[in-house]
Amino acid sequence: MQRIRRILVVLNPVHTDSLALRRAKQIATAINAHLHLLLCDQRQHYSALLKQLETQLSGEGFSVTTQQENCDHLHPTGAILATQKSQGCDLVIKQHYPDNPLTKTLIPPQDWRLLRDCPVPVLMTKTERAWDGGLVLAAMDVDNHEGEHLDLQGSIIGHAADLASLIHGTLHAVTAYSGGFALAADPCAPKLDGKAAQCWEASRWFQDEYGLRDHQLHLAEGPARSVIPQYAHELEAAITVIGTVARTGLSGALIGNTAEAVLDRVDSDVLVLKPHDPAVHLLEPLEGRQDQERQASPRQTGDAERLQRIADDYLVSWRNLGAI
Repeated sequence: MQRIRRILVVLNPVHTDSLALRRAKQIATAINAHLHLLLCDQRQHYSALLKQLETQLSGEGFSVTTQQENCDHLHPTGAILATQKSQGCDLVIKQHYPDNPLTKTLIPPQDWRLLRDCPVPVLMTKTERAWDGGLVLAAMDVDNHEGEHLDLQGSIIGHAADLASLIHGTLHAVTAYSGGFALAADPCAPKLDGKAAQCWEASRWFQDEYGLRDHQLHLAEGPARSVIPQYAHELEAAITVIGTVARTGLSGALIGNTAEAVLDRVDSDVLVLKPHDPAVHLLEPLEGRQDQERQASPRQTGDAERLQRIADDYLVSWRNLGAI
């Protein structure tokens, strides 16, 4: 697997000591990654400020480079994508600010475009909530059996587990399902019927794989764009890990993407992955992971086959129930 080696940090020209930079420093410290700082602004030059930041971070032991792109700071996505490609960055970190609910229905926000077009994982920082000892919430989609969605699931839970290890926190998972079935009152001894039972069984592979207890697995009826923010809030998640197939064009306009829909709603930092992101192991610490890498490779290569078997079993169960 490829380890994250270069992190692109998007700076705000108004707040250069940004949350994005602080999160990037925490990750880079853990995995010894290079930081490339990008500031987008055409109103004035920030060479002195960038040089000061470079000197400061170098003094703290970071490998760092800086860059300013002369573009509209309100529309930086093109410059971010070009810099990510030219610098070969494996992860983009950017602070997200709430979008105007009126204008975003007419014009897709810049961060939506970044999530759709960026070929590497994107970490959107949102809150000042401390990471250390915090909770990482993996937003799983076991109710969706489309090929691209299936590919995402092993990546989401794997990255979430790595993040939980990095911040010395705890891992939880949530999945939303559609249907008219309710969960049992006691989640530690679930007695489920219908769709809920099917989702619970479809979650067993990653629950067993990562040692999640029943209270760390949350199933809820409803749309994912509502369920994910609800549990992120109730659990006080520090980071939510979510996948997107990054629909574009008419499909994106009419159907939308869950990652985009929850971005303003969820009150945690959000790591967004795409189906091809499993090739990059986001948070692979340098020390003591060689043995785990060798053990992890068979698990990753088997994820697609295991998920396909789950999908097949799921459909067979529904046929037996007379649902289709």
